Amino acid sequence: MNDYDQKLLLDTAKHAIRFGIAKNLTLPLDANEFEPALQQLRASFVTLHLNGNLRGCIGTLEAYQPLIIDVAQNAFNAAFRDPRFSAISQEEFLQLHYHISILTPPTALTVTSEADLLKQLRPNIDGIIIKEGMQRGTFLPSVWEQLPDKKNFLTQLKLKAGFSPNYWSDNITIERYEVKNITSNP
Repeated sequence: MNDYDQKLLLDTAKHAIRFGIAKNLTLPLDANEFEPALQQLRASFVTLHLNGNLRGCIGTLEAYQPLIIDVAQNAFNAAFRDPRFSAISQEEFLQLHYHISILTPPTALTVTSEADLLKQLRPNIDGIIIKEGMQRGTFLPSVWEQLPDKKNFLTQLKLKAGFSPNYWSDNITIERYEVKNITSNP
């Protein structure tokens, strides 16, 4: 993905939020109007920060739609549908910092125990998905900045997925992915 495509993704995320403020709708896009790299089926997350604080983060783990559409929808959802926050206002929109993470397809990790998993984790590289039954949680690689200790990273991920901090089962599945990051200031 070249610099132009990356800038276009950032501009699309901003435009999706601006459109959402004005129309309360997701931005209508035709993926065929964009470069082939932006038409590829890719999963993404859009993270919004305001004054250095998280203001919204929504994404997809499985690629099922063109990247340009995935980014637009995730930007809209991060701004207006993240249940942890109220909807972005026009005043906040002007000060947002954008972080787009484009995910590689997740790959399953074969682990024999929690200790084995901890040995396999690659801080600042791995995004991790933990799941069992209907419970699932993920941390993007950027979360390593706040949780650099492998044990604490895994404990917090288990809590996010709804498991107890000490929970482990032979039925837990672990997947890893990497990301291409694109960031912008307001």
